[in-house]
Amino acid sequence: MPKRSDIKKVLIIGSGPIVIGQACEFDYSGTQACKALRKLGYEIVLVNSNPATIMTDPGLADVTYIEPLNFQSLVEIIENERPDAVLPNLGGQTGLNLTSELHKKGILQKYGVKVIGVQVDAIERGEDRMAFKETMNRLGIEMPASEIAYTVEEAEAIAAKLGYPIVIRPAYTMGGTGGGHVYNPEELRVIAARGLAASLVGQILVEESVLGWEELELEVVRDAKNQMITVCFIENVDAMGVHTGDSYCTAPMLTIGEELQKKLQKYSYDIVEAIQVIGGTNVQFAHDPKTGRVVVIEINPRTSRSSALASKATGFPIALISAMLAGGLTLDEIPYWREGTLEKYTPWGDYVVVKFARWDFEKFPGAEDKLGTQMRAVGEVMSIGKNYKEAFQKSIRSLEKGRYGLGFAKDYNSKSLEDLMDLLIEPSSERQFILYEALRKGAAVQDLFRKTHIKHWFIEQMKELVELEEKILKTKGRELPDKLLVQAKKDGFADRYLAQILGVAEEKIRRKRMALGVVECWDAVPVSGVENAAYYYSTYNAPDKVTTTSNRKVMVLGGGPNRIGQGIEFDYCCVHAAFALRDEGVESIMVNCNPETVSTDYDTSKKLYFEPLTVEDVLAIYEKEKPEGVIVQFGGQTPLNIAGELAKAGVNVLGTSVDTIDLAEDRDRFRQMMERLEIPMPASGMAINIDEALAIAKKLGYPLMVRPSYVLGGRGMEVVHDEEMLKRYVKNAVGVTPDRPILIDKFLDNAIECEADAISDGTDTFVPAVMEHIELAGVHSGDSACVIPPISIPARHIDTIVEYTSKIARELKVVGLMNMQYAIANDVVYVLEANPRASRTVPLVSKVCNISMARIATQLMMGRKLRDLNLKHRAVPHFGVKEAVFPFKMYPEVDPLLGPEMRSTGEVLGLADSFGLAFYKAEEAADQVLPAEGTVLMTVSERDKHAALEIAREFRKLGFRIKATKGTHQFLTDNGIESEAILKMHEGRPHIVDAIKNKEIDLIINTPSGKLSKHDDSYIRKSAIRYRIPYITTIAASAAAAKGIAAFRKGHGRARSLQSYHGDLK
Repeated sequence: MPKRSDIKKVLIIGSGPIVIGQACEFDYSGTQACKALRKLGYEIVLVNSNPATIMTDPGLADVTYIEPLNFQSLVEIIENERPDAVLPNLGGQTGLNLTSELHKKGILQKYGVKVIGVQVDAIERGEDRMAFKETMNRLGIEMPASEIAYTVEEAEAIAAKLGYPIVIRPAYTMGGTGGGHVYNPEELRVIAARGLAASLVGQILVEESVLGWEELELEVVRDAKNQMITVCFIENVDAMGVHTGDSYCTAPMLTIGEELQKKLQKYSYDIVEAIQVIGGTNVQFAHDPKTGRVVVIEINPRTSRSSALASKATGFPIALISAMLAGGLTLDEIPYWREGTLEKYTPWGDYVVVKFARWDFEKFPGAEDKLGTQMRAVGEVMSIGKNYKEAFQKSIRSLEKGRYGLGFAKDYNSKSLEDLMDLLIEPSSERQFILYEALRKGAAVQDLFRKTHIKHWFIEQMKELVELEEKILKTKGRELPDKLLVQAKKDGFADRYLAQILGVAEEKIRRKRMALGVVECWDAVPVSGVENAAYYYSTYNAPDKVTTTSNRKVMVLGGGPNRIGQGIEFDYCCVHAAFALRDEGVESIMVNCNPETVSTDYDTSKKLYFEPLTVEDVLAIYEKEKPEGVIVQFGGQTPLNIAGELAKAGVNVLGTSVDTIDLAEDRDRFRQMMERLEIPMPASGMAINIDEALAIAKKLGYPLMVRPSYVLGGRGMEVVHDEEMLKRYVKNAVGVTPDRPILIDKFLDNAIECEADAISDGTDTFVPAVMEHIELAGVHSGDSACVIPPISIPARHIDTIVEYTSKIARELKVVGLMNMQYAIANDVVYVLEANPRASRTVPLVSKVCNISMARIATQLMMGRKLRDLNLKHRAVPHFGVKEAVFPFKMYPEVDPLLGPEMRSTGEVLGLADSFGLAFYKAEEAADQVLPAEGTVLMTVSERDKHAALEIAREFRKLGFRIKATKGTHQFLTDNGIESEAILKMHEGRPHIVDAIKNKEIDLIINTPSGKLSKHDDSYIRKSAIRYRIPYITTIAASAAAAKGIAAFRKGHGRARSLQSYHGDLK
């Protein structure tokens, strides 16, 4: 079938900010869809609230909207653009839910918008638990026994009938939000209430538990002719009970017989045929190995995290093909490298793929490191090897957790077998590392299987790794025998890990194996659905099959797995580098291991190596490809951490030098430079023990900002208010050495923080914008809301910031990007830090100011000069407010406070003609919709009371009622502001939580005071999250919220495209 001629313009809905359960795999799928549909000649209108994505670049779609992803925005966009069709199944759960709502409320019918890719009733059949069950019954496919509940009482009755343990699954959610395993009625009441609150339709499924069964997934594709193919068979190594986003898995299935695979395939085809999805669908099954019973758990009639993994694991770009099929093509019209056309596709490959999740529990004090049916991972890596051991070990060193192998993690090696077995009772992020040490201590495979439900084959493979490692350890202090070294490399042991366990330099291991001719060789993963494309992986188990050219080429090092502090923004920069190199006539070579990203798409760069970002792997590619140089400044901390070793090994680092990057990180050297340039910095000192720290504290005075050296995302940063807090910090600081001291700065209380991103060619510097943080100093820049252009910084200070930025860039000889952090206190501009690399605000500044910063920086690294690029300062007549998005919903036990350590997973952008409205839209996009009327709860700390007066007056002026806790109520009354007293939890009933539960409160303003209150009132903030009430924990954000509500009252404005905002720039 040729492409559809009844549609000309297609609306693609993105997935919004990166949250746990919905990450950058949707940027990857949305970007592919835009490419595919534009190639077919369709006009594309795209909407997404996430500015850090490639898909929201103005050049990717014909019209781009960065607007909140809600019903109202979409109605306005449909009215503005009049699309003929909407493609909902590439924007994750968000895209499906919105399309469903637009259909139910008659908007699609009113404006004649067709739904392509997946029918609206198919969304119901796939997502609504009841409808899905009916479909499965009709097909004769078993599901776990279950019933629907709309209240906690109904859930209790069903659970009593099914028997515990049971599983709660909310409808229309993703990442297992709100669900969980329940072992008794008490737990049921908590989790059922949470699930009902999380569900879009107040519906939960109460289901029999299949804990411990095998979890198996198929990724299938269907076209309009009802032709179906299976792209990938995925085996979850962790059994049922751990969310698929958290469990580690392999492709192909390594322990599942052909007969069972065929049965799963038949079921999958029956399901997608019944649900009538066009494009990709993910189907999840549970299999009981004892009885052979197979049940279907759920389907996702859309691209998902698993489909991104399946695409990268097989070379089959599911989102691209899904978009083509939605546009009317069928599989027999799309090329396939093996058999002509795609309807003949079968999964193929003489390699093994392992996906391993990355968690950041340490970012959330109080979070329990336990894995269950609610997803906790913040990112993932994928590795490819010729055998399972090679791929598995590669995945571990890709995680960037400072571990290059499975042994000697934390203190597990020193624990007794009994203790290790106890640690294995509940799944955790450390499970594989604990298993490894348990095997070393002699644990039986059968016992480990009983504890973990991980199949014997996988445990036996790990046991063989342990046995080989033990043989290697016996040679410590002597020369490692050649035979053992060869075997270790074939089994995936990293040079760095061998060096660590043997106590020798990594270089020594590298030289020895190279002398033996043991070097990385490469093989290809061919891409289906397009002509002549492939990407590459290394192995020590096969000959080299990959050729190279002698053309001009440059390597770009990617950012590795998503994590808190380093997300999609860095991938955005890497992708732009590849595009810029292509336009300069230079071949780009991308190195990355994150399957969710656009940078690991087959056609982003000229050549993609799907490899860990370690010295061993990067050097091998460098030696093979012999590029002009390597770009390290775009991938966040990942490439910077290895840049020094690469340079030492002879790698040519392009742009800003490694020494400059080090100088900016070395507080002492950087301070001396600032003194020479006569640029003020907050007073500071460095300490390696408590006596030194106390001496500095005495000199500087409290409060202080303390942190370790060399970090990204504010790891381990804290504001310290007194001696006791300082002693506790120094005592808990890990890895402090004379060359890695604790840094202590005078904390500028109530300072306005701001930052500037700059582009420099080593001589000249261009600063497109200064961003003002809405939260005051003390909140990490990645977590603070910020606004372009600034709203309260006088012009003279902005001139000073631009002048300081240019001076510092010239002194550091920055070539490429630089991010500067400043604080303004007592009318003085202080430099806080310089980061001579890409920062997470680059995509934000690029979109608000219409300047492609990463692209220009790449051109400068290739030798161009700023003066030739004709960049002009343009006033920004609109406002762009970035707001951070947090994962606290997934960590209900954690106090959602903001501080100097970064905790956000993603961000949104609100664009409008006034600051107030831009802030309101940013909050709306971050799912913290500010109320237009109602009751505000105010409970503020002693030191914030005076500032809170003005805010209380504003809210009263807007007609809000105020409820306040004792101290705040008294203070407001004394100052003539009317409020109603409310009790704290320990003061009696009815108290704050009662009022929250009874929906008597519409907005919470709660600023914690120092130490006492930090623990004392966390229940207020936790309740706000649980009952979905917008809450604010800083005075500055409260003032912005009042402005936002006032602006919203005057009118919400209409959704406007990014291109139209850019047209206003003068």
